[in-house]
Amino acid sequence: MVRLRSGCAPAEEDDAGVRRAGMIGGVPAHKPDPAKIHSALDAQLTALGEPPYDGPESPGALLGACVTVVMRAYERDVRPEREAARLAVRHLLDRLAAAAPGRTVEVRVPPYAAVQCVEGPRHTRGTPPNVVETDARTWLELATGRLTWAEATAAGRVAASGSRADLTDHLPVT
Repeated sequence: MVRLRSGCAPAEEDDAGVRRAGMIGGVPAHKPDPAKIHSALDAQLTALGEPPYDGPESPGALLGACVTVVMRAYERDVRPEREAARLAVRHLLDRLAAAAPGRTVEVRVPPYAAVQCVEGPRHTRGTPPNVVETDARTWLELATGRLTWAEATAAGRVAASGSRADLTDHLPVT
């Protein structure tokens, strides 16, 4: 049974299998333009000295490729292109929020994005009591399973506060 909040439509799956809540009469949040994704992806590939992307044009495929090439940039010690990094971070944060819906934990990856996720008591004002903050590289490594939560926290690569700010059970997201 699908429960609807006022003004919301049931969640729909996108090309990557991510469930997104739609809005009646509107467009789902964070649905990037495939042409912009492709442009950012090609810019990252060019920075890596690789040929342009020639794979599937669906948003899910483009975003998945974007995650892959941004990770490749980090592995080669090349600074990722800003827009490609932003899209990769946002994509994996959206997948986390879809897999662990809720408003108990806020996950921040400055300067790119933040999401609220994980079921439980929610906050309504000010800074949430459960906050996770990290850099883009660490988030991508966590979300793709290249780094564990325990490794990241032990190395001081993640700042986590609050009793529910442990994302171990929700990672990796891909």
